Formats: sequence, structure tokens, C-alpha cells
Amino acid sequence: MARIFYDRDADLSLIKAKKVGIVGYGSQGHAHAQNLRDSGVTVKVGLAPSSKRTAVARADGFEVLPVDQLAAWADVVMVLAPDTVQSAIWTEQLAPSFTENCGKTLMFAHGFNIHYGTVVPPRGVDISLIAPKAPGHRVRETYKDGAGTPALIAVHPQSSAGAHALALSYGMAMGCTRAGVLETTFAEETETDLFGEQAVLCGGVSALVKAGFETLTNAGYQPEVAYFECLHELKLIVDLMYRGGLNYMRYSVSDTAEQGDYVAGDKIIGPESKAAMQKLLADIQSGAFAKAWVAEYQAGSPNFKARRRAEQDHPIEAVGARLRAMMPFLDPVTVKPGE
Repeated sequence: MARIFYDRDADLSLIKAKKVGIVGYGSQGHAHAQNLRDSGVTVKVGLAPSSKRTAVARADGFEVLPVDQLAAWADVVMVLAPDTVQSAIWTEQLAPSFTENCGKTLMFAHGFNIHYGTVVPPRGVDISLIAPKAPGHRVRETYKDGAGTPALIAVHPQSSAGAHALALSYGMAMGCTRAGVLETTFAEETETDLFGEQAVLCGGVSALVKAGFETLTNAGYQPEVAYFECLHELKLIVDLMYRGGLNYMRYSVSDTAEQGDYVAGDKIIGPESKAAMQKLLADIQSGAFAKAWVAEYQAGSPNFKARRRAEQDHPIEAVGARLRAMMPFLDPVTVKPGE
């Protein structure tokens, strides 16, 4: 049974006694910085001098420093830059201030670089993780509403006895202990997060939606109807699952839809799909995926960028944009990843 911590288990005064530096001011960075500040924590933001987010952070009332200066100032540094650049940020800007037995704390919201060894702090540096299970804007919104988002907590074995309590205090300042903070390890958080993204949340769902859309349109059905059936209505089903699991979804849909669930699901996600999932997990566990992804980034991401461009031109995107424009109640957005 997982250990879950709440407000009653945390001491907010621990993090309030520290100077906290937030590296990055994107989706997670702005939420961490603002929630911590509103909880009474002393916070500064670290960004590259050329960062477009500098003006945003300053407009939000934060002092912005170069990352190396932030590291020298802070007692606790939360690294919220993209996974692929964290190793360089560590080596070039953070490591000089995180010397052996310096007593500082290095924190992450994803265990990627610690788990795969691309960031290796010396002894005497506490290493911990607080990973909210929601996008940054939801982390901020729920905090402002007096609620919170669940989070994961992990502490690296080399850390001191007080590292867990300090990380939990950070989670309380974020509002996460209002909802519950679940204990894990850097390995478990990293491997399950990557697997969930690839097999289900992003890779699996995207491929399933496109395959359904293509099957219907190739059979001669109108692309607009295919869009509604294979993408638009997906939100309705996911919302039911979100509130009450698979049982509530099945309770809420028609008997015909429920029967379709039972007779078709195992045909779509059969032994071949499950074997592919096992291979994905094995590559994540071995570090093969991380090694390949870092190498792709270091080479300038040619394959990543080419696939991104191709996906942006899929027919479902054009059909969806046209239909969403007819539904202003959705608050539709138009964006191309990478811009």
C-alpha cells in the first residue's frame, strides 16, 4: 500500500526558512514560483539572459537571476527546465555551487536526469523530487481555489535525514498535500511516467485516434463525422473515467456502447499491442530510450522535427480546426508545437 502524505504530515516552516530558486519559468516553473511565494516562501527565478520568459517572470513580480547566480544564492534549487537541457545546466551553471557537503538541496519535478545518471551531484547534496500530477496551469488554478493537485515525492538514497521532511514541506507550499503526496522512488517515477506518456497518454491515444479516423474516412465516411466519433467525443469518455474510473464510464454510457467496450477492446489492444508495451517498458528501464532521445536532441533533433511537421499536416488536424472554429464554447486554440 502506497504511503500518502497530507497537510497534517508536513511542516510548512521548513521550506519557509529556506531561499528557493526556481530554474525555468514555463508551465511548471510559473506555478511552482507563484504557489511557493503565496505560501510565504522566499523565491527567485533563474533563467538564461536571452530567455523570453524573463519579462514574464518580472511582470509577475519575481527577481530574475542568471542560473549560476541563482544557485549561489539559493538553499534549495528546483530544476524545471526541459529534460534534454538539464545536464548542461547542471554542469555549466549549477555544479559550481553544489560542492561536496555544501548542505544545499537539489530538487526536480521529474526524475529523468537523476535516474539515468546525466546529473550526478556530489555527496552532501540532498536530492529530492516533488512531481505534481497535473500541468502547471492546473497546479496554479487549484492552489488559488484553495485546493491542490496530487503529487509524487521521492528522496535519493544519498540524501540526509531531513531531506524528506523538507521535500514534503515544499509540496505543502505548492498546495499538493491538500490533495495527497504519494511516496515513490526516482526510478519508479521516471519509468512509469515515460511509459504512461508513450503507451497510453500521448503515443497510444494519438495513434488510436488517427487510426480510427483513417479507418472511417478510407471507408468513405465524411471526415467531419469521423472527427466527432474518434476525437471530439473522447473528452466525454475521459471525463467519466477521471471522475469514477472505468466502472463509472461503463455505468454512464449506453448498454450498446458498454457491449462494444467488452467485445472490441481486446481485439484492438491484443497480444501484439501488449508485447509492444512490454518492449517500450524494457527500453525505458534499460535506459535505451533516454540514450536515444538525448542523442537525438544533441544532433539537433532532425527526426523529431520532421515527425512533428508531418503530424501537423495530418488530415484530422485540418478537419478539427474547421469544426472547432464552429464551437466557440470550446474556447478553441490554434497552435503548432515548437512555435
